[in-house]
Amino acid sequence: MALQALHSSGVAFRKILSHFPEELSLAFAYGSGVYRQAGPNSDQKNAMLDFVFTVDDPVAWHSENLKKNWSHYSFLKVLGPKVITSVQNNYGAGVYYNPLITCDGRLIKYGVISTSLLIEDLLNWNNLYVAGRLQKPVKIVAMNENVILRSALDKNLKSAVTAAFLMLPESFSEEDLFIEIAGLSYSGDFRMVIGEDKTKVLNIVQPNMAHFRELYSSILQENPQVVYKTQQGRLEGRECQLQSLPLSLLHCGSSRIPSWSLFAGTTPGTS
Repeated sequence: MALQALHSSGVAFRKILSHFPEELSLAFAYGSGVYRQAGPNSDQKNAMLDFVFTVDDPVAWHSENLKKNWSHYSFLKVLGPKVITSVQNNYGAGVYYNPLITCDGRLIKYGVISTSLLIEDLLNWNNLYVAGRLQKPVKIVAMNENVILRSALDKNLKSAVTAAFLMLPESFSEEDLFIEIAGLSYSGDFRMVIGEDKTKVLNIVQPNMAHFRELYSSILQENPQVVYKTQQGRLEGRECQLQSLPLSLLHCGSSRIPSWSLFAGTTPGTS
């Protein structure tokens, strides 16, 4: 199962997680502080660690986290966990970030998203913010036995493969495929036009080919629409089953990823 390749957590990540309430359905670390990137983000030692915490009950989780980590929050903390949760759920991509936190000697930021909103994003690509991160290699630090969430995580990876195939010729390399997949969540993102490194996607993929291969190899080998020549690192795509794509993509009326997504990736004032 492709999801198994996501499981990998070091002692440092678990120590950081111990500073937060335990009621998490999923916690993962991502970004240049976790996987080496080429270019300007190549300094892993000093890179900020990015986390996403998925919780079943955001109000209860924020209430407990305010007791443990009051200083992490912006002025919204004085308004209480219900207001924080309302801002989280109704603005941006459904994620509330606490940035620039020092924890166990590392600079971190962490986003909180409800389990139900994450499942919707994984299945339907409503905004592709957290789902897009989970299409790239991440470090799973904690995950409970939520069967629906696990199935949605796997479906997100399969949808990424199908969408990438629509933008590739009949024959292509593994690197071509992983570049398309890694670029899905950046399509339509204005940061890639203004201010963002234009080689960002390539810098993510090239140093991490082995991690992408581990994440997607079982999906590619089991997909009847794919001829996967592992020794040569080449693939051939047959007719894609469009009905397996997320609804938001099917409704856009184009075989290209639309510009619905991603400049609203973080909750205003929290990124």
